[in-house]
Amino acid sequence: MVKRLLKQKLEKYFPGVDFDILVPPDDKMGDYSTNVAFVLAKKEGKDPMKVGEELAVDLRKDRDLIGIFEKIEVVKPGFVNFFLGKEFLQKQLEEIYKKRDSFGKSDAGKGKTVIVEYSSPNIAKPMHIGHLRSTVIGDALANVYESLGYKIIRWNYVGDWGTQFGKLIAAWKKWGKEFGGTNTLNAMLRLYVQYHEETKKHPELEGIGQEEFKKLEQGDPENRKLWELFREESIREFKRIYDDLNINFDFERDVAKSESGYEKDLPAIIELLKPDLKKSEGALVFEFSPEAIPANLPSTIVVKSDGASVYLTRELATLKDRLENYKPDKILYVVANQQTLHFEQLFAIAKKLGKKIGLRNTELIHVKFGMVLGEDGKKLATREGKVIPLQDVIDKIVALAGKVVKEKNPELSEKESDEIAKAVGVGALKYGDLKQHPHTDMVFDWEAMLDISGNSGPYLQYTYARLSSILVKAGPTTDNRQPIICELLNHELELRLMKRLLEFPDAVEKCADLNALNGLALYLYEFSNDINRFYESVRVLDDENIERRNTRLMLAETAAAVLERGLNILGIKALKRV
Repeated sequence: MVKRLLKQKLEKYFPGVDFDILVPPDDKMGDYSTNVAFVLAKKEGKDPMKVGEELAVDLRKDRDLIGIFEKIEVVKPGFVNFFLGKEFLQKQLEEIYKKRDSFGKSDAGKGKTVIVEYSSPNIAKPMHIGHLRSTVIGDALANVYESLGYKIIRWNYVGDWGTQFGKLIAAWKKWGKEFGGTNTLNAMLRLYVQYHEETKKHPELEGIGQEEFKKLEQGDPENRKLWELFREESIREFKRIYDDLNINFDFERDVAKSESGYEKDLPAIIELLKPDLKKSEGALVFEFSPEAIPANLPSTIVVKSDGASVYLTRELATLKDRLENYKPDKILYVVANQQTLHFEQLFAIAKKLGKKIGLRNTELIHVKFGMVLGEDGKKLATREGKVIPLQDVIDKIVALAGKVVKEKNPELSEKESDEIAKAVGVGALKYGDLKQHPHTDMVFDWEAMLDISGNSGPYLQYTYARLSSILVKAGPTTDNRQPIICELLNHELELRLMKRLLEFPDAVEKCADLNALNGLALYLYEFSNDINRFYESVRVLDDENIERRNTRLMLAETAAAVLERGLNILGIKALKRV
């Protein structure tokens, strides 16, 4: 919040100048530092120190800043450093405490809509490790935008259409009885694999699969019934995994329109694309103009030679519906790096069609993320090289967390232990993903993810539990503890904690600016470090000065509330016991 105010103030002084405001690594360098003097000096051919000194003189007289900073100094080679005043921090603590449960929320997005497309598994296949990042990153981003006042539409674009379903239907009709009529996801996957293997020996099966999909597209009752069976069973399994991950999708609303929901809209999309289509070996291909951005995009198929639709065409129909019926300001597609070309092509075609599909000022954003790797740096897979089911990953990390919980809390009932283990394991999984920039690969280190003293989800949960322990022992809440005298908070670690509290709203807003959660994860880790130093070094419950004791408890209660808010945004449960 202070950083935002300072930036606005400097922008008024120097409109159009691009500069940075940073939080220095050392308190001796101030609480905030800016390079604006460097930027101006370079632009005007002046000495950065002289420019900085002139700026500091003006800022020291600024009425809006006088009560905030106790010192503004210029240091070589030209940085302007700002030191927050003690009285300002003490007053801010009272304000933050009053709105502690909503601190970090804002109305920045009031009246604006953001669609976040994420998770999006394929029916008839179990969710696997590759779905983890889209699901976790997308859910947390939706939480961020919601916290900033945007209307959020969470869109789980389930893959439930395409020629692969013709193959599955053909396989089911041919070998389904071998599985005793079961319709589990694993049975579907085995059938699909069997069909693929048999096609190598009997190529004519390929044509049978295509024919079955064509019948499905034409509304054949038997094929439609089988497809609905596959879909219902798949969604039942997906729901179970989302429940385990503490992710709430409303399946009536959030997947009301998956791929199959747009089959009737495809002819109209093809008609809009006609001026840019060419025939190539029986297929209809979209040719990009030289003006397309990015340049040199390769042509792409929009209708296969057998007349079947492709994923890109269905995406365009989906986009048209979203633009016309939801009028979003942004659409975020949380999808892996490997799909970069697909989204470059989709966005380029959408811009070409423009108002024909309702695209005016909507920002289309591909939120990319890297692969999930093992500790050896290779793609995480089974020993046989097969993809790992996501349920297996969840079960393993919860089991590992369970061992730790039972060792530390042998007195807990089995039910309590299991509930805590699940929250700790899932929290470890989510934080292990979100603490890294989404563009980078996620290295799966089970031990590090569960390290209760390291940069991990369990460490943040443990920190919250420590604060909760103090507050439980203290009895009534701060509202009932009087007197409260914030001027008594002068300890270096108390001031550090108050400064960190002020940074929370900026950390949340930055997530939306960058569409990445690693900044908030880092903030919560550093905040937890400050909390633990305070916990270990400052007397709270046994402080003989009752006014100071009450005030320190207020600081602890405020810190706990803000830490809980941050954990909730990341989708991690705050635990009163770990």
